[in-house]
Amino acid sequence: MATGIGRAGSLESCDILVTIIPRERGSGVEIRLQSIVEKQFGAQIRCAIQAVLLKHCVTDVIVDANDRGALNYTIEARAQTALERAGLWKEHAR
Repeated sequence: MATGIGRAGSLESCDILVTIIPRERGSGVEIRLQSIVEKQFGAQIRCAIQAVLLKHCVTDVIVDANDRGALNYTIEARAQTALERAGLWKEHAR
């Protein structure tokens, strides 16, 4: 499967727009977060995104996340869908 940019979600209230941009091997993960609740939940949002990346063995991407108060299950679902659309989703992830 070819890789490219994957996007999922929206900028509606209680949602998050996640964009996955593949990077060169060895570049690592960069999470760029904008959130209306960053002071309270920024670390938790980053952890939820990072958990999805780790689950699917994704190590070299930029994640642009624009959060509007999404709950954890929404964050995880959007990140997973964006990975799939980017061609990076692994069906048999741990």
